[in-house]
Amino acid sequence: MGSATDPARDLASKIEVLQDLEEPVRELMENHERKRDVWMPSDILGPQPESCPDEFFRQLRDQAKSIPDPIRAALALNMLTEEGLPHFHRLLAVYLGDDSHWRRWNNLWTAEEDRHGQVLHDYTRDTRLFDQRKIEEMQFEYLRAGFHPDWDKDPYRVFAYTTVQERATQFSHSETGRIVGEYEPRLAQVLAHVAKDEARHYAFYRNVFELILQRDPNGALHSAAFILPAIDMPGVTMPGFKELAEVIRRAGIYGPRDYLRIVQEQIRYWKIESLQGLNEIGRIAQEKIMGIPSRLKRIAELMETRSRAKTFRFEVVFNREFAMD
Repeated sequence: MGSATDPARDLASKIEVLQDLEEPVRELMENHERKRDVWMPSDILGPQPESCPDEFFRQLRDQAKSIPDPIRAALALNMLTEEGLPHFHRLLAVYLGDDSHWRRWNNLWTAEEDRHGQVLHDYTRDTRLFDQRKIEEMQFEYLRAGFHPDWDKDPYRVFAYTTVQERATQFSHSETGRIVGEYEPRLAQVLAHVAKDEARHYAFYRNVFELILQRDPNGALHSAAFILPAIDMPGVTMPGFKELAEVIRRAGIYGPRDYLRIVQEQIRYWKIESLQGLNEIGRIAQEKIMGIPSRLKRIAELMETRSRAKTFRFEVVFNREFAMD
C-alpha cells in the first residue's frame, strides 16, 4: 500500500487499513477503559453535601483572587479550546465514519473530553476569574467560526494530528497547573485531572498511528510528513488567539520548543528513522520528517532572539494591563 495518485483510490485503501485494524484497536480501547479515571467535575469542585455552600464559594473566590492575570489569560485559552468539543467530535465522525467501529471510540472520547470544558467553566464562573459575559462571547464566536483543518479527508492525518495535538494539550494543562499551584491548589488539582485524561488520549492515538505505520508505512509517513512540520491548535479560530498563545509562550507554559520535543518524541516512538523497505514516496516522507526537528529548533531560536518585553490587555481578564518579558 501507499499514497496513490488517484485520491479516491488512496482514501479507499486507507479506510480499508483502518477497518482491518478493528481488533487491535478494540483491544486498545479496552485497555484505555480499564486504566481510565472516571471522575466528575463535582468530585473536584464540590461543595460536599455536609458543607456550607456560601462559605465554600467565598473561600473558593478568595483563594482564586491571587491568580496572576497572565495565568488567567492562559486559562481562558485552555478552557475555550476544551469547549470547542463539538468541532472535534464532528471531525472524527466525518473523517473516520460515524457508522464504523470508530463511532464507539469517538463517543467515549467525547464523553471524557466534555468534562474538561465543564469543570473549567464551572470553576471560573464560581470564582469569578473572568468577565463572564466576555468569556461567553468568546466561546460563542469560536464555535460560530468553526474549525476546518486542511486534512484533505485523509484519515491517517487525523491520527497524526490528534497524537501531537493531545500531547500539546497535555503539556499546556500540566504546565498551567504547575504554575497555578503556587496560588490556587484546587485549580492545580482540576488541571491535573484534565492533563491525565489528555495523556491517555495521546497514548491511544499514538498507538493507533503506530499500527497504521506497521500496516502501511509509505502512506502513513506521507501523511505524517504533512502534519508534523506545524499544526494549528484547535483554538486557532477563537477571538484573540494569537495574543493569548503569545502569553502562554512567554509564561513558559507552551511554545515552539515544547512542540519540538513533542515531534522528537513521536519520531523516536514510531522509530521513523529505522523504517526499511519503503518506496519512493515513503523515503521522501521519511527524509522530510527527519529534517523537521532542526527546522523547528531554528524557528524557536529565532522567536527567542526577536522576543522583546510586551504589554497585554484582554477584556476577558477585566481589561487589566500586564507586562511580560
